[in-house]
Amino acid sequence: MSGARKPLAALLVAGALSPALAGCAAGTASAPAGTSAATGTSATPALSGTVTVFAAASLKATFTKLASDFEAKNPSTKVTLNSAGSSDLVTQITQGAPADVFASADTKNMAKLTYAKLIDGQPANFATNVLEIAVPPSNPASIRSFADLAKPGVKVVTCAPQVPCGAATDKVEKATGTTLKAVSEESSVTDVLGKVTSGEADAGLVYVTDVKTAGDKVKGIAFPESDQAVNTYPIAAVGTSKNKELAAAFIATVTGSQGKKVLTDAGFGTP
Repeated sequence: MSGARKPLAALLVAGALSPALAGCAAGTASAPAGTSAATGTSATPALSGTVTVFAAASLKATFTKLASDFEAKNPSTKVTLNSAGSSDLVTQITQGAPADVFASADTKNMAKLTYAKLIDGQPANFATNVLEIAVPPSNPASIRSFADLAKPGVKVVTCAPQVPCGAATDKVEKATGTTLKAVSEESSVTDVLGKVTSGEADAGLVYVTDVKTAGDKVKGIAFPESDQAVNTYPIAAVGTSKNKELAAAFIATVTGSQGKKVLTDAGFGTP
C-alpha cells in the first residue's frame, strides 16, 4: 500500500507547484519596457534633440562651458547658443525667433516676455553681477574712480539705456550725482569691452565678469558705488519651445550645483 501512495503524493505536490511556477514565469515575461525586472523601477529615458538658448552677452563664456558639459553628459543632445544684449534677445523672441530657453541679465527684460505671455512657468533667478570700469592695461586717462569717467577729454563707452548694463550705469549716475558723456552707447556689454580692448576708448563700464574673462587685455577698476546697481539674472523656458523636456534639463543644469560652480568661478554672485 505504501508503494502505491508515493507516486500519488508526488503528483499532488507537482500539481500544487505548477501554478506558482507559471505565475513567476508570467511575471517575468510581463515586465514592461523601460523597467527593471529585478527592481520594478522605471529607467530614465535618454535626452535627445536640440535646445536653443538665448543668453545675455555677459553669459556667453559661462554658458558656452555649460553647453559643452551638457552635451558631454547627454551625447544625443545639441545646445545652440545665441548671445546678444538682453533687450535685443527679447525683440527677437517677440518677433518669433525660435528659442527654448531665455537667460536675461536683468529681471526687467524677462518681465517683458512674461507680460507678453511668452514665458513658460516661473523664471528662476540664478546669478547676480555688478559693474566695473575696464581700461586699457596702460590706463592712459589715469582713471581711478567712477567720478573720473566724467572728466573732460575722457573717452568713455557705456551700454545703451535699454540694455541691462546701461540701465545699471544710469542707476549709478543718479546715485552718485555724476553725469557721464559717453562717446558711444553699445547694444551689448561685449561691444563695450571691444571698444576698450581695441584702444577706441579710455574706459568702458562693463561687468566684473567681463573684466575677468578679458584677462590681461584690460585692467579692471572696482568702485564702491557699483553696489547701487546689482543686476539679478533670471532664466526660464520660452512658451513656444518645441522641446520643453530638454529646456527644463538645461535650466536645471544652470541653476544646479554644476551651474553655480561655473558661474561663481567666473565671478558671478548668487541671488
